Amino acid sequence: MRIGIPAESRAGETRVAGTPETVRKLAALGHQLMVETGAGERACFPDDAYAQAGATLAPSAQVWDTDLVLKVQAPTDAELAYLKRGSLLVGMLNPFDADHAARICAKGVRAFALESMPRTTRAQSMDVLSSQANIAGYKAVLLAATLYQRFFPMLMTAAGTVKAARVLVLGAGVAGLQAIATAKRLGAVIEASDVRPAVKEQIESLGAKFLDVPYETDEERETAQGTGGYARPMPDTWLARQSALVRERARQADIVITTALIPGRTAPTLIDDDTVRAMKPGSVIVDLAAGRGALANGRSGGNCTLTVADEVMVRHGVHIAGHTNLPAMVATEASSLYARNVFDFLKLIIDADGQPKVDTSDDIVAATLLGHDVSMLETA
Repeated sequence: MRIGIPAESRAGETRVAGTPETVRKLAALGHQLMVETGAGERACFPDDAYAQAGATLAPSAQVWDTDLVLKVQAPTDAELAYLKRGSLLVGMLNPFDADHAARICAKGVRAFALESMPRTTRAQSMDVLSSQANIAGYKAVLLAATLYQRFFPMLMTAAGTVKAARVLVLGAGVAGLQAIATAKRLGAVIEASDVRPAVKEQIESLGAKFLDVPYETDEERETAQGTGGYARPMPDTWLARQSALVRERARQADIVITTALIPGRTAPTLIDDDTVRAMKPGSVIVDLAAGRGALANGRSGGNCTLTVADEVMVRHGVHIAGHTNLPAMVATEASSLYARNVFDFLKLIIDADGQPKVDTSDDIVAATLLGHDVSMLETA
């Protein structure tokens, strides 16, 4: 099979969907790899490394004219024009954007949105959301440490004792847990909150204190269990109590890292203007839900209502970082993990003879197949 790896064209995207490591593995299986010239440069993978791994370097148009195209982000409308009917497309295709998904399907390609990967044991090695969220949680803490004008650890110096930074992590999924672990390594004192009671032990095992918001009704308790490893929108009664606790703890925190996201839904509001106003001058908020929150003044915020996507703002003396693609700030490692996820996924859609094999009886294939429609597959 001819497999193409184009350069990512969206602003700020530095990752690449294939690395010399995975190119070498695919070439060993008999596939012909075409990599766009310069595709891996921003992730520190030079063209020579791809050539030595067995790939052919080619211009963009030739890379898109292959049997299988590997992407990080969904193709732009301009890139869609290059897709040939009957080809395969694999990447993070933003399946919740129904209009764009429809345009991809209209090209007559079989497209696989890796964000829709079920969170099962079998799918762990292909879980791109987890591998990238892990990096985002790590980078969020380093970014906070850069913006924060004091030390993270407690230090005993000749000039006096420096207190440890107090970090509050809201949301304890993959990104939140990595943020806790990284902040702990830097010597901070950490508190964390999540709607799911099951994560309490994980939070405490990493050295953080779990902020417990008691459940008062069966509805609250049932909703808190989540679905498929993801949190679900909580009832307003519980959210009101959580908001009060978050505001109290945020006032005492030096750094707040918010990671609350619900697939296909607007990110919940955890920190409002009044809470930011009550925080200490010099405090830092890193909002991993930037650009996916509720609309305010014609723009989408994040978990914080004052977040501005892709900008670092100072509001009421508090730095609020709204980077929307933290994994792209750790491009080499992010690309390596993502490419391995993709390589493992390809085993499900390519048979032993190197031909496409789209078996919708496989739960992973069925879940990721964009616009799953038998009639479309038969005519593609």
